[in-house]
Amino acid sequence: MTTPTPDPVALLRSRSYLRLLVLAAVIGAPISAVAYGFLALVAKLQQWVFTDLPSGLGFHGAPLWWPLLPLALAGLLVALTLKHLPGTGGHSPADGLQASGPPPGAADLPGIALAALATLSLGVVLGPEAPLIALGGGLGACAIRLARKDAPPQVITMVAAAGSFTAISTLFGSPLLGAFLLMEAAGISGATLELVLVPGLLAAGIGSLIFLGLDNWTGLGTFSLAIPGLPHVGTLTGADFGWALVIGMAAALVGAGIKRLALALRPHVEYRILATVVAGLAVAGLAIGYAAATGKNATDVLFSGQDSLGPLIVHSAGYTAGAVVLLVACKGVAYAVSMSGFRGGPVFPAMFVGAAGGIALSHLPGLTPIPGAAMGIGAMCAVMLRLPMTSVLLATVLLTADGLAVMPVVIVAVVVAYVASAWLIPAPQPAPAEPAQPGRPPAGPAATRSVPAVPVSARQDRADKPQDGEDEADQA
Repeated sequence: MTTPTPDPVALLRSRSYLRLLVLAAVIGAPISAVAYGFLALVAKLQQWVFTDLPSGLGFHGAPLWWPLLPLALAGLLVALTLKHLPGTGGHSPADGLQASGPPPGAADLPGIALAALATLSLGVVLGPEAPLIALGGGLGACAIRLARKDAPPQVITMVAAAGSFTAISTLFGSPLLGAFLLMEAAGISGATLELVLVPGLLAAGIGSLIFLGLDNWTGLGTFSLAIPGLPHVGTLTGADFGWALVIGMAAALVGAGIKRLALALRPHVEYRILATVVAGLAVAGLAIGYAAATGKNATDVLFSGQDSLGPLIVHSAGYTAGAVVLLVACKGVAYAVSMSGFRGGPVFPAMFVGAAGGIALSHLPGLTPIPGAAMGIGAMCAVMLRLPMTSVLLATVLLTADGLAVMPVVIVAVVVAYVASAWLIPAPQPAPAEPAQPGRPPAGPAATRSVPAVPVSARQDRADKPQDGEDEADQA
C-alpha cells in the first residue's frame, strides 16, 4: 500500500530538513575522499598491472599476449565476488545506468567495491560511474542509519542520493554535471526534485574541497571530462546536419547490436565462474587482435576509454579508416561481453565507441573529425544510457570552447538515435534469480528486466529481491 505523499513545502520548512542539510554537509567531504581514493587506486592498479609489472618481469613493455592474464583474473575475481559475497556487486551494466531506488546496505558495499576494482583495474571495458553511484549512496545510507537508527525510508533515500551525488561529482569534476545525470536517470522533477537536489548540491559542494583545496591547504587535484588541445571547429555546414541524421541512425543500429549481444550473453555468463573467465579472455583476445592488425596499443580496446578518449580525438589523423573501423568493432564487442557478467558503468565505453564511430565516418566527404566525434558521443550515449539530455551535455562538455558550436548537430544526432533505438532495443526478458548462497535464503522469483524507452525511474537489483519501503523511497 502506498503511503500518502508528504507536502514538499512543509518538509522544506521543517527542522528535520535543516538537520538533513547539516548531515549532507558533514558527509560530503568523507564520501568525496572515498570516491577520489577509489578512482586513484584504480589508476594506480592499472599502471602497475599493465606497465610496471611487465617491466619488473624483464619485458620491454607489455608483450602482445599480456592482456590474457589480467582479464582472466578479472573474470575469476568478479565471478567469485558475485557468488559468495552479500548483494549482487551492484546492478548489471547491461540494464543501463540506474541511479535511484533503495540504496545498498552496508553488507553489500564490500562486494560492490571488490567487483568494481577487479573490473576496472584489470582491463574490462566498463567505467567507474555506476560503482561510484552505488558506493556513495550506500555510504550515505550508512551515515544516516548511524546518526538515527529509526530514520524513515524517505530520509534514508534522500541522504543516500546526496552520497551518490557527491561521488559522481568527484568523477566528473563538477557537481552540475553530476546533478544533471542523476536527475535524468532518477526521473524526478517538481518540488520533489528540490528536496533531493539541495542536500546533494550541498554535499557535493563541500566534498569538492577535497580536490580543489581550501586556504593554505592544496587539494588533491580534480578530474575533468574536458579534452584540451582540440583544433578549432569553425562554422557548421549543411553537410554536418545531414551527417547528424546518418550518425544518429548508425549509432542506433550499432548500440542496439551491442545491447542485444550483452543481454543474450548475460544468462550464460553472469554468476558462472568459468564463463566469466572465458568472457575476460574474449575481451583480451579482441584487444590482442586489434593491436596485431593495426600496430596500435591494445589499451585502445581495453578499459572504459575514459583516459584514451582525448588522445583518440586529438590524434585522429594518425588512425587510418581501416584501423578506426576495426577499433569500433573490437571495442563494441568487448563492451557487450563486459556488460554480460562484470560490474561497472556503461557511460565511458559508450562515449568512446561513439567518438571512434564519428571519426571513422569523417574519412568520408563532408564531415570533419571533431563534429563527427561529438555527434557520435552524443548519439551512442543516447542509445546506451537512454538519457538524451545528459548525452547532449556530455558531448558538449568534452569539447570545451567548441562545445556550444557543435551543440545543434549533436542534438539532432541524439534525437534521431534516441527515437530510432526505441524500435531496435530488445523487449524486456525475465532475468534468472540469483543462485542460492550459503547462509542466505534463495532469491525470490525473477522479475521482468526492462530496457526502457524512457529514463529509468527505479533501481532493479540483479536478483530482483523484495525491496522494503520501495514506495516511500520513490516519494523522495
